[in-house]
Order: sequence, then structure tokens, then C-alpha cells
Amino acid sequence: MKQYTAIIGIGIGAIGIMAVVFGSDILKLSISTQDYDIFVDPILDKQNLFVMGRVTIQNTGSQPLTNVHVNFGSGDTLDLGTIKAGQKIIVSPPPENPMEFVMISADNDIFVNKAYREMPKMVGMMGS
Repeated sequence: MKQYTAIIGIGIGAIGIMAVVFGSDILKLSISTQDYDIFVDPILDKQNLFVMGRVTIQNTGSQPLTNVHVNFGSGDTLDLGTIKAGQKIIVSPPPENPMEFVMISADNDIFVNKAYREMPKMVGMMGS
């Protein structure tokens, strides 16, 4: 009987350790660890007749980002001003823009330069 109790105790202990390890990983995703940080995801969606671009910008820091500027290339810029902590904004480049890259800059030494990526095509979706 004592062997079964020991095995059950070890199993419960292992489950507790796994819960702590996985729980701390999930907390890293939901709690910002830096004061100033930004997530940028530029996406191209190529259809048969047109190409649509969009840029997702999210403040992943714990402080507001100020003086946020978006440079789409070819002289096309957009001033966003301030983005609050956790706020997500989706912007699109002007229609005649070549959509090769996007540069985001803000105060507190924030600068991100990314090339557009294409959305994967799946059977049954528009443009596939």
C-alpha cells in the first residue's frame, strides 16, 4: 500500500512541476517584460486581380510608444503618434506602393525594418 501512495505522490509532484513550467511560459506571452517593445507583421495577400498589403503593429511593452512613424518605402509615410501599451493597429500602404518593406520607428530607440511576407494559400480560399 505504501508503494502505491509513493507512486501517486510522485505523479502528483510531476504534474505540479509541469504546471509551474508551462504556466511560466504562458505568463511570458501575456505579461510584458520590457518597457518599450513593438511587434510588426507586414503581410501581402495576392489575389487574382489585385495585391492587398497590411501591416499589424502592436505595442508589446508596458509603456506607451510615442512619436510612432511608419515608412512604407517610395516616400510613403504615416505618422501614428502614440500607441498605448497592448494596443494593436492595422494599417495599409497606399495603393501605388511597391510593398517591398516597412520601417517602423518610435521614441526610446525603437526601430524595426521588415520585408513583407505572403500569406499561405489554402484550398478553397480566395486567390488560391
